Formats: sequence, structure tokens, C-alpha cells
Amino acid sequence: MVVIDLARGMWTTLRSMFEKPVTYQYPEIKRPVRERFRGRHELKRYDNGLEKCIGCALCAAACPADAIFVEASENTDAARYSPGERYASTYEINMLRCIFCGFCEDACPTEAIVLEHNYELSFTERRQAVYPKEMLLVPVPPGGRTTPMPTEPGTFDRSIPMMQDPK
Repeated sequence: MVVIDLARGMWTTLRSMFEKPVTYQYPEIKRPVRERFRGRHELKRYDNGLEKCIGCALCAAACPADAIFVEASENTDAARYSPGERYASTYEINMLRCIFCGFCEDACPTEAIVLEHNYELSFTERRQAVYPKEMLLVPVPPGGRTTPMPTEPGTFDRSIPMMQDPK
């Protein structure tokens, strides 16, 4: 019996020597993730460059780990950050507390917070684990907005502005 088990183990080892390895050369080649993978958070923008987050803090209320902090401020005609009356002046996620459940994504009425496919989350200090709004917000594309502003700042009559017909 011992000889048969030993031969079976040696056969498995010999067979696996000729299989193609599944190692990824990590920094150069990134491993593909599944479609439903939940990675690093991102705050999205509208096509016109305005932030989708309206500072309602529903994501913070839905978070079971209490990892999200949102502080809202009022938009003004001089400084408009989102199409609504308010915007998130402070938005922080403590990645040490986050359990990547996706409840924040489900609770957001404007689909501003999204768990994307980035899995490179590393930090050496606890302070680096708290991601501020500037780090979470998707940057404005180079050259400014992708489309012109739909209306003048401060004259929005809807939560999501519609584009005007170019005439």
C-alpha cells in the first residue's frame, strides 16, 4: 500500500512538471478580475464635469463598518460642484474599516460611489488608509470638460441637468 501511494504521489508531481505555470509577473502583468469584483472606491462625475455626489450621506448610513464620513456644504452660484443644492465638501473612506460589501454603492441615489476593479490597495501608515475625496474622485479629463455646461451655474432646475439642443 505504501509503495502504491508513493508511486501515485510521484506520478502527480511528474505530471505537474509539464503543465504551464499560472504565475503572473505582477507589476508588469495584472491579473484579470471577475466582472462582479468589488475593489477600490471611486466617486464619479457627470459628462459635463460636475460631481455626481450630492452629499446626502446615505452611503455613510448604509455602511455597516462605519467606514465612510460625509460632510455636506451648499453650492453657490460662484462655486458649483454638483448639480444639486448641496455637494460633499468632505468625503472620506477609511479603507482599514471597509469590508467591500457594496452597500454604499446600492444606497447612492445618484450612482456617485462605485466599487471599481482596482485591487492595488497598499499603505504603510494608518493615515494613508483614509482616502480623501481628492483621491476618490475621478479626475476631469485633460482639456477640461468633455461637453459644454448644459446651463449657467446656479440655474439648474433639476437634480441631473439635461443638455440643451445645439442650435
